[in-house]
Amino acid sequence: MSSDKNFQLALIFSLIAHSAIAIKYPALNLLTLAKKPVMVKISYLKNPPQLTETQKKMLFKKASQVKLPAQISTFDKNSLIPPENKENLLARSRQSLPREQPAIKPAIIRPDIMAVKKKITLPPVDIEKMNNPTYVSYYQFVREKIRRAAYQNYTRSETGEVYMAFVISSSGILKEVRLVEEKSSLKYYLRETALRSVRDASPFPEFPKDLNYPQLSFNVIISFEIE
Repeated sequence: MSSDKNFQLALIFSLIAHSAIAIKYPALNLLTLAKKPVMVKISYLKNPPQLTETQKKMLFKKASQVKLPAQISTFDKNSLIPPENKENLLARSRQSLPREQPAIKPAIIRPDIMAVKKKITLPPVDIEKMNNPTYVSYYQFVREKIRRAAYQNYTRSETGEVYMAFVISSSGILKEVRLVEEKSSLKYYLRETALRSVRDASPFPEFPKDLNYPQLSFNVIISFEIE
């Protein structure tokens, strides 16, 4: 019986001691360690009201009427880069780029080209045997036209003389042209060039009034030379 009393007394003292400690030091109270629940309030936002077409037009009109400041509308020339700075920037950018190696072209072997000066002459005729000065003047004009045509057709370096006889009508039309074989060079190119030159020079001018003939015969020698 005495042991039971002692146990009860010890238990009472223990409860009293713990109560005193809990009252003096409330931070040690285990019941106060539990956090109180926090109340969270949730609110829902409503969608903003949609603008009507009339309201949109009014807003656009007000925005277009807004005037920009003078600093934005004016052009500031000082903000430009001077020309010298631009050139320097371009030079630096070019220097920074990798330079391409120049392509080496294969050497082309060209034949030696020699300048050749051609010379075409028509030996003078015996004017003393011609009694009509109008015929002489017309004949000189025909010879000059043939010489100019021969300069255009003569493209080689072959030399020689070609003797030709031809007939011109009063209207200046070339009616006949032939090669005098015994007096001409045997080179085929010179012969063809001479014949073509006479044909290219035609038609010739009409006969003057003093040359009252239906047609006239002429002789000409074309000399092909290289200086």
